[in-house]
Amino acid sequence: MKIKNRQQILGLAAGLALALLLGDRLVLSPMIKSWKDRSARLAQLKKDISQGSVLLERQETIRSRWDAMRKHTLPDNISAAENEVLQAFEHWSQVSQISIASMKPQWKRAEDYTTMECRADTFGSIDSIVRFLYNVERDPLALRVEAVEIASRDNDGRQLSLGLQVSGLLLNPQEQ
Repeated sequence: MKIKNRQQILGLAAGLALALLLGDRLVLSPMIKSWKDRSARLAQLKKDISQGSVLLERQETIRSRWDAMRKHTLPDNISAAENEVLQAFEHWSQVSQISIASMKPQWKRAEDYTTMECRADTFGSIDSIVRFLYNVERDPLALRVEAVEIASRDNDGRQLSLGLQVSGLLLNPQEQ
């Protein structure tokens, strides 16, 4: 082969390689990335649709549960709400035969709701503390146990002290 033909062939091969590289970088790679992004978006949309379908099927159950939770929130009046929580603590302590040493309620306001955080210090035997905690947890009143601290008051462990922090929910009335 002549040198001129060889140079033309090499130049043509280099140009073809450059065109393939540019085609890959400017056309093929962005198209593949776009395809993968689209596939991922479609998969997410299918997942969202299936989750929405499940929620629609469970709509009645979810709404009835929400209505039950709203029904058991604290009353709109702050003093009535505190009274209800204090009466609940008194009832739980009588049922479980535990003594309440102190209670400290504190209110925290948000835009759509208000919470009452209440710290109770009690003491009793392990059986009475277990019954007390069971009664707190199973009561329908909208209270959530935030913290539990148990410590021994004597060397034998027969008398225990319980530090319990709960928060109660008070939904603000909706404007009509």
